[in-house]
Amino acid sequence: MEAVGQLTGGIAHDFNNLLGIIIGNLDFIEESLAPSSELHNIVTSATTAALQGATLNKQLLAFSRKQDLAPGPLNLNERIPSMVTILQRSLPETIEIHIRQSPDLWPCIADASQVESALLNLVLNARDAMPVGGELSIETANFCIGGDGDRPDMVPGDYAVLSVSDTGSGMTEDAIEHAFEPFFTTKPVGQGSGLGLSMIYGFAKQSGGHVTIDSTPGRGTTVRL
Repeated sequence: MEAVGQLTGGIAHDFNNLLGIIIGNLDFIEESLAPSSELHNIVTSATTAALQGATLNKQLLAFSRKQDLAPGPLNLNERIPSMVTILQRSLPETIEIHIRQSPDLWPCIADASQVESALLNLVLNARDAMPVGGELSIETANFCIGGDGDRPDMVPGDYAVLSVSDTGSGMTEDAIEHAFEPFFTTKPVGQGSGLGLSMIYGFAKQSGGHVTIDSTPGRGTTVRL
């Protein structure tokens, strides 16, 4: 994962520079053309494609932990309720949402917009795993890691945890093993880029945290950030 991240980050930065030149020149050309001309439409389409490439590039930078973040003090309990309305619009009526918040949740240091993006991504994944409906739970909790070496992948300390659980199709052990790799997806072609979980992984690591997946085929999935 570290090697893939370093390679991805290097390519993404170089690609970003190229896209900047392409988009800048397309904008210059577009300004010099009549809006009704056929060539103007072609340039507009090319600009749209280049901007989509820039979005993809941003996702790759997120995985490689080289995206620009604006971390600050954050109370997850205060942030989640404001997103519930948005989340409900993204879910069918067959999925029931449960919000469980720890009353004494510790504050954390993180980029609020990235936390919201991660939560939305996890909720959409849960929705896709429950095509006929089910239950979706969003929870917050405190988690303390001691220096006993039980969690060598994390620095000892106090963490705030955001969990998203569903009662959907679940994941196999093989899928869990590769879930955070960029472009890996179990969804049909055209229904997922395979970058959602890799972005969350990169964001968590860049923020000094971690992300884990617990899942059983046919019994649902829990992702803890």
